[in-house]
Amino acid sequence: MSKVFIGLEIHIELKTNSKMFCRCRADYFGKLPNSHVCPVCLGLPGALPFPNQKAIEQVITTGLALNCQMTNFSKFDRKNYFYPDLPKGYQISQYDLPLCQRGEFQGVRVRRVHLEEDTGKLFHETVGSEKVTLIDFNRSGVPLMEIVTEPDLRSPTQTKDFLKNLQQLVRSLKVADADMEKGQMRCEPTVNLEIEEKGKKYYTPLVEIKNINSFRFAEKAIEYEIQRQQAEFSQSRIEKQPGNKTTRGWDQKKQQTVLQREKEEAADYRYFPEPDIPPIRLAKDQIERIKKQLPELPEAKIEKLKKMGLSDYQAKLLSKTDTDIQILEEGVRIGERVKVKIAPSKIADLIINKKVKTAKEIIDKLSVEKPKMKEEELLLAIDKTIEDNPSVVEQFKKGKTTVVEFLVGQVMAKTKGQADPQKVREILHEKLKSS
Repeated sequence: MSKVFIGLEIHIELKTNSKMFCRCRADYFGKLPNSHVCPVCLGLPGALPFPNQKAIEQVITTGLALNCQMTNFSKFDRKNYFYPDLPKGYQISQYDLPLCQRGEFQGVRVRRVHLEEDTGKLFHETVGSEKVTLIDFNRSGVPLMEIVTEPDLRSPTQTKDFLKNLQQLVRSLKVADADMEKGQMRCEPTVNLEIEEKGKKYYTPLVEIKNINSFRFAEKAIEYEIQRQQAEFSQSRIEKQPGNKTTRGWDQKKQQTVLQREKEEAADYRYFPEPDIPPIRLAKDQIERIKKQLPELPEAKIEKLKKMGLSDYQAKLLSKTDTDIQILEEGVRIGERVKVKIAPSKIADLIINKKVKTAKEIIDKLSVEKPKMKEEELLLAIDKTIEDNPSVVEQFKKGKTTVVEFLVGQVMAKTKGQADPQKVREILHEKLKSS
């Protein structure tokens, strides 16, 4: 019997016009290599950094949304290590006094949220017959927010959902685009197991996984690592000890994690305060001002939509885009003005199925008279749909209730759109629960 512990280090590039410690443009993606650089982000002697105030406020905004405690005194530190994409030989980061700490998001404790600068990017190429490594420093110095969680996640699926919801959160805050495919959001899970045998508990060594650039890869990498650690422990019996944490990279082609190196501890980086940047002092009124400017958060949007009569599935889909919510709310208001009662769930179906692009189109779509179905015809269509989709029904019985939306779509197709989607949904729920 084993228990899984998963903690996350998540790096998110902030949405600022300029870099963290200079005035070079931060929109590096797709640009000519080394075209957005200056003496500061190239680490040239004598070039002095100056912090980006907007980036600091964006981290505070995120920390507040993650229910973190705000510090009124923070500072930047030098994280010393050598790598070709780090031109200064150190990274400006935060060590013992992060901007935000001790938060919570969706039942997972957030240890800290801090600010640092991104590194350059390496490209491994072949020129002629010779293999070379090229460096693009356009990304060097871009503001990077790091969110560190406690090891409170218990499964690969929960981790994937947590990352998706965090992405939606930072997008709703407008602090980041967080596109994983573009490298704007990167996650490094740390995984280990508690294995119980004959009443005694054993803990496997910590493993940090790198090279993850999608939610699916994160789920796959953790699934593999759990199996690998179980197999390794049964053979080696090696337990978690100080200094035996390792780093492994996810190899998508081989569908496995590959050993990279032993993981460095904080002492290996020889952190010390950044001498060229004064400490940061945050006033209470500054934090309160940012708090008052927080937009409606995704969880609050979902609850509001469900109170309007939308299903959980509909609410989660519509909550991702403010424009869709605006169309829904405006559609309801238009219906009230013209004295046409329109169920919000019907409007939601139109928006989700991309049948309307503006609120004005809703009345036209819903006011078209459709031949009414007889009750027995509708029930026959529903029964036939359930009979034709046994695997979907089985998923519903196992707790995946969102699959009912697939069945609603099948019934609507069988009835050529004549059925009321909300009524179909209700009948399906009743039949599936009683079967």
